Amino acid sequence: MATENQKKKQKQLAEIEQPKSTGLNKLLWVLVVVLIAVIAFCNIYFADSFATPIRIIAVIIGLLITLGIAAVTNQGAKARQFLKESKIELRRITWPTRPETMQTTLIVIGVTVAVSLILWGFDSIIVSTINFLTDLRF
Repeated sequence: MATENQKKKQKQLAEIEQPKSTGLNKLLWVLVVVLIAVIAFCNIYFADSFATPIRIIAVIIGLLITLGIAAVTNQGAKARQFLKESKIELRRITWPTRPETMQTTLIVIGVTVAVSLILWGFDSIIVSTINFLTDLRF
């Protein structure tokens, strides 16, 4: 069983793109950071020159380009693989039926009311005790 899981992991890792060299990977991340800084600077610098909707569209396009560059890094490849696996896991979920959801909701509401009443009772006892103790005169 364990060897099968290891083989599956190795196969999945082989399907991921070949990792980029650390130098190229670092260069891509520096490019991403520089692009984000340029986008932020240009958005502020051109605030008076261009209307807000145009700047918003430009920022969105710039961030999409930056996201595309980040996606081709080693960490981006791992993130894409994680998202693919998450999508597969989402298909395996067995969602509760409507009656199960209603029953669970009613149980949660009931427990919440019961606990709030218990806490209210404790609070009342504590307040009464403190009032009694502070009203005592020696």
